[in-house]
Amino acid sequence: MTEREKMLAGQLYDCGDKELLERWNKAKDLTREYNSIASEDLERKEKVLSELLGGKGNNLWITAPFYVDYGNNIFFGNNCEVNLNCTFLDANQIIIGDNALIAPNVQIYTAFHPTNAADRFGKPKPDGSFAFCKTRSAPVIIGDNVWIGGGVIILPGVAIGDNVVIGAGSVVTKSIPSNKVAYGNPCRVVSENV
Repeated sequence: MTEREKMLAGQLYDCGDKELLERWNKAKDLTREYNSIASEDLERKEKVLSELLGGKGNNLWITAPFYVDYGNNIFFGNNCEVNLNCTFLDANQIIIGDNALIAPNVQIYTAFHPTNAADRFGKPKPDGSFAFCKTRSAPVIIGDNVWIGGGVIILPGVAIGDNVVIGAGSVVTKSIPSNKVAYGNPCRVVSENV
């Protein structure tokens, strides 16, 4: 099993793997390029996003700056908007449905580490340094017609149903069912979304 396969399966994987680092570096180059493109140069933006992302529907708008880990584990449906300064750490899949509105400064994380430092870093090398810390991942899935408010943080393994609104500043630690309004830290359902 490759380190990428382990990563996508949610197993401990080596972030320092050659294949993963090559894609990570390519994603950094592509996001740097995307973030420097003139706002009105839609053709060039489309080209870079097609190379960066795992898949996307029609009418995707991402306002720069935008940051990713690998990029190719991110999938968008149709008619999605991502406002500026969003960070998607896609060690696992981030799947976003149709008609998503993602406000500024949203962070979506799929990677996490063992809580015990010895498990996280292992034994030091002979020179006293450590290898990359041990990492696991879990996907984030966001349904159709979802609005994610500004500054929201979504943690690994969370699923957000269809027709959900997540209030600004929320930390989403658990899945939110469809047709709800939720907010807070930790994020909780507060009402139906009718």
